Amino acid sequence: MTIAVLDHLPTFPDPNGAEDAIGGLLAIGGDLSEARLLEAYRAGVFPWFENDSEPVLWWSPDPRAVLKPAAMRVNRTLAKRLRNAGFKISFDRAFARVITACATIPRGASGSRGTWITPNMERAYRDLHASGYAHSVEVWLDGDLAGGLYGLSLGEIFFGESMFSRVRDASKVALYHLCRRLEQWRFRLLDCQLPNEHLATLGVQSIPRREFLAMLANNDESRTRRGTWPAEAN
Repeated sequence: MTIAVLDHLPTFPDPNGAEDAIGGLLAIGGDLSEARLLEAYRAGVFPWFENDSEPVLWWSPDPRAVLKPAAMRVNRTLAKRLRNAGFKISFDRAFARVITACATIPRGASGSRGTWITPNMERAYRDLHASGYAHSVEVWLDGDLAGGLYGLSLGEIFFGESMFSRVRDASKVALYHLCRRLEQWRFRLLDCQLPNEHLATLGVQSIPRREFLAMLANNDESRTRRGTWPAEAN
């Protein structure tokens, strides 16, 4: 197939036509404006590219990695960390610090797809946070930022982007508390984008792209939790 060039198209092509032989590449070009990014997530597409001197690359992989909030697996080690490690949790308290950490701290086995978060990418998601669409979970230990994650909330789906840890299991703790929040608010799904072995140990499943896109087609955006998320679910 021919990879679409967004500079010459008003919208994304059908994601089912993505080039699966190279990981689900769908299109190149365009920008990281709020309107373009929201359009991408609604279509089941996300940006992933190496540096700002190259065109933006847009992906829709098959299969898709997803997690139902109530289905996250908590093993004994993580359960002990949740009880005894002394972590404090916040939402949307330090979005800029979380995304900067995700961009600069090696992910290792954290389960991240290892995206290069370029300066333009970081700026775009900070703008989405200011608009109330992008959110962060922070994990604190003795007043220091120990780990966290960020992503986008649209309707009944949370689109996870990246996570980091400075302290063992801190990113898993962030994911656990995100899942509890999403479960309380009756989110249907957490999109984890690309499957890997680490995510599978946490309960993440791989589903066909067509199934994921069908879920998106029925996503009720009137339920979007826009704006700063409170410390407690309500």
